[in-house]
Amino acid sequence: MTHGESLPITIRQVTKAYDRLLALDRIDLDIRSGEFLTLLGPSGSGKSTLLMVLAGFVRPDCGSISFGKKDVTRIPPNKRGVGMVFQNYALFPHMSVAANVAFPLRLRSIGKAEARRRVERALELVRLGGYGSRRIDQLSGGQRQRVALARAIVFEPHILLMDEPLSALDKQLREYMQIELRELHMKLGMTTVYVTHDQREALTMSDRIAVINHGRVMQLDTPREIYERPTNKFVASFIGESTFVTVEVSGGRAFFAGMPLRTPAPPRADGKPLLLLRPERLRLLDGAGGPDMNRLAGRIVDIVYQGDSILLHVVLAEGTRVAIRSTSRAEVPAAGSEVTVGLSREDTLLLSEEGR
Repeated sequence: MTHGESLPITIRQVTKAYDRLLALDRIDLDIRSGEFLTLLGPSGSGKSTLLMVLAGFVRPDCGSISFGKKDVTRIPPNKRGVGMVFQNYALFPHMSVAANVAFPLRLRSIGKAEARRRVERALELVRLGGYGSRRIDQLSGGQRQRVALARAIVFEPHILLMDEPLSALDKQLREYMQIELRELHMKLGMTTVYVTHDQREALTMSDRIAVINHGRVMQLDTPREIYERPTNKFVASFIGESTFVTVEVSGGRAFFAGMPLRTPAPPRADGKPLLLLRPERLRLLDGAGGPDMNRLAGRIVDIVYQGDSILLHVVLAEGTRVAIRSTSRAEVPAAGSEVTVGLSREDTLLLSEEGR
């Protein structure tokens, strides 16, 4: 399938309020041409509102939206040339698969022969070749999702918008479809904006992720940077399993429970930043652990077998309970054992409560 040139999206100072609720708070965002950008955040964060603003279904109170060089802020949805996949698929149950997919082409007065060619190609792309004559009620959830996707791309849009399209699928099918969507994006190269509250889904599929909370972009970066270098407590707590402990900063060094911490860079200033502790970054030490290892005293209080891994619950000497993830084949001390927990200098990340 050929398609129109992918377009970048420029969002400037977009604000939207519902009565006293500020859904979007002066959003600035640049989405690159052809990239897969995910809007990630909890329910009520503003991510779906922002997608609806891009689609044209919601008009912002102020600010502007541009597709390429064209300001589309006041252009209605049917004139924006975007493909849209909704959470509930929004398929027509009385129409066949082919008729559903062809619907956007009918609205654009595409000739029957050309429409048939495009529908067949779109169904082939989503691996539903030969399904055109079937009814929607004869399809599984995953197949319906593919029909909705075929309908969204059949008219070759510049931009594809997707609002939690996999949320109704079971876990195994959802994970399979994540890879399918990623591969389809690589084939088509459409600028894609995807909304989800599922952190693993965002990490799996995205070129970049915009983490949104209270109508603001908390961090915009690649999946790896978002996970490994979150800029504040909210991002770190929303992406991955996290425990935070307060550390003291004095004389350009950080201290936890009175012990100095080795950090990748000097702490920014005196104060009380938060130390991020993730289960997969902590490990039990049976020796000193090397010169770049921070050592925390603790005691194992519980051991949980999870198939591919073991989760150790450890109470640190100052009272904080943390988790340590280890392979299920690893030898671990018994519950009640006194242990030394290691955290490498590189993984000793200090965060602000809310800062960027």
